[in-house]
Amino acid sequence: ILAEEKRSRTDQLILTAPVPVGGIVLGKFLALVTIFAIPVVIGAVYPLIMSRFGTVPMGEAYVALLGYFLYGMTAIAIGVFISSVTESQVIAAVLGFAVLFLGYMMNSIIGIISITGNLFTLLLSSFDLYTPYANLCDGTLNLASVTYYLSITALFLFLTVQSIQKRRYSVSVKNLSMGAYSTGMIAVAVVIVVVVNIVLAEMPSTWTNIDISNERLYSLTDQTKEFVGNMEEDITIYVLTSEANQDTLLGQTLQRYDDLSGHITVSYVDPTVNPLFYSNYSSTTVASNSLIVESGRRSKVIDYNDIYEKSATFDYNTYSYVNEITGFDGEGQITAALSYVLSDDVKKLYISTGHSEYELSSGFLAALEKANVEYENIDLMEYDAVPENASCLIINAPEKDFSTDDRTKVEAYLNGGGNVIYVAGFTSLETPNLDALLAGVGLSVAEGLVVDPNTENYYSNPYYLLPTLSDTFYTSGLFSNNYYVFSPFSQGLVIADRDAAGLTYTDILTTSDSAFSKQSLESQENFEKEEGDIDGPFSLGVEVMKAVDENTAGTMVVFGSSEIFTANADQYVRGANLTLFSNTVSAFVNNEVNVSVPAKSYEVSSLSLNRKDIVIISLITTILMPLASLVTGFVIWLRRRAR
Repeated sequence: ILAEEKRSRTDQLILTAPVPVGGIVLGKFLALVTIFAIPVVIGAVYPLIMSRFGTVPMGEAYVALLGYFLYGMTAIAIGVFISSVTESQVIAAVLGFAVLFLGYMMNSIIGIISITGNLFTLLLSSFDLYTPYANLCDGTLNLASVTYYLSITALFLFLTVQSIQKRRYSVSVKNLSMGAYSTGMIAVAVVIVVVVNIVLAEMPSTWTNIDISNERLYSLTDQTKEFVGNMEEDITIYVLTSEANQDTLLGQTLQRYDDLSGHITVSYVDPTVNPLFYSNYSSTTVASNSLIVESGRRSKVIDYNDIYEKSATFDYNTYSYVNEITGFDGEGQITAALSYVLSDDVKKLYISTGHSEYELSSGFLAALEKANVEYENIDLMEYDAVPENASCLIINAPEKDFSTDDRTKVEAYLNGGGNVIYVAGFTSLETPNLDALLAGVGLSVAEGLVVDPNTENYYSNPYYLLPTLSDTFYTSGLFSNNYYVFSPFSQGLVIADRDAAGLTYTDILTTSDSAFSKQSLESQENFEKEEGDIDGPFSLGVEVMKAVDENTAGTMVVFGSSEIFTANADQYVRGANLTLFSNTVSAFVNNEVNVSVPAKSYEVSSLSLNRKDIVIISLITTILMPLASLVTGFVIWLRRRAR
């Protein structure tokens, strides 16, 4: 762009033209950027086209394209400068490739020079061209990366102007003074760019990173912010790796915790330097990038393998099952560990057995562990009473009735200020004791299954209910984000008297006004209301607080669907049922703030296109749009030539 001008001496026309050198450089630069922008614009059409066939993460897609464009723009500016210092296109090409390749590899070079980092590597990082682009491809609008590319582009355009200016005045009697002035300006410009970028790099990530990922992978939830904001004790989080080799996403998450509170200190421990550091906290070996959270009371190890959720998928290339990452649970694990090391004691929860109750799946049990809750199965027949250390008793969809003795134990526990989570089990057997347990808090279960014909309240068919959520602690993170809870084959909960003395009711899940409980269940394809069906609306989830005295109340939370806390139902709403379960448990083990944060999904839905759509899109984007660009350019050239 400039080397050939110098070789053929046509640059004399530029140097003597009544146009500022800066304008000439900017014009050539913008011409190159325009050519580069054409395929970028074509690429920008793809997310819009793909959105016709499913959900596309628009924010992530366009920020990644922005990063690609800024990276290319910076590379062009560097190339223009190199072209200005030589008369050979070949030399300019070779030098340009070498410099850009060096910038691309700079992060790796820095790692080779020093694992821990020093002033020299900090200065070298100013010429790391690739990392800012990578930061814009991970779901965040990184303002430091945008500033970096813009400042480096401006710097090299300024250097190009200075290079031409020096040549322009090389025959001047003011050669010495102009050279000194040019060198001073260059030094000042370089220092400004380096300082600005170093300062931005050291700023809290909460100031410079805007999370635009669909799952908010790079933001901390309100629960975590509230919990950490109320911390008054100092915590140290040890990361078992060097800072240079840390997991990028986990490192960004830890940085946000560090920025959020002055009580949190993140310290990196390189296993190659201190290989037995973990043995002070764990008797078993832990993986690299694992975390150790320590307070003055206790510590907790978070194994790196627990930070990412994985599922086994079949690989047809190797004909074997491989673990594929499906979610990031860094925030959930870290916040739970903070809660654990700051807790005065560890709460215990009991799960009733012996009545053909539904078993909680591994995902729901893992949620209990993440909430720092110990749990134990209990057959009430073997105990004189519900254990005194029980923070909560879960009765999960029993298919058989309780004995009178078991019912009495639960009632005594509730009347003593205990907490019960009761999931109604659908059964054809008579359950007088379970019915009496509910009647003791003013509830009954309507016979049959609820049908809700309102299209906004069901999925696939009116038995697959999507209840209306109330704004309560139990629906934290669900109500505000308009999430659905899946409550299939649910029984309706009927409140005898909402104004009953000593009882306070709070609806959690409800049906629409048009819902009814269907008595005839011979055919699950018949959704019409018939004679004998019970009119709604119904509660499908309700909290009942039973006053014991002025300061104490027993609490029972009742849900109408035996399937609500199953992995099968939870997968339909991408973890919303699990969140409801975690919130409900947290209500009884932590009265101040819910610190059970669900994992953030990595999974992106695949888009399916038929052959016809593929052919049409290919024709438009790979033939018609480029052809239109060529024709437009040719027409402009002809018009200018005619002038």
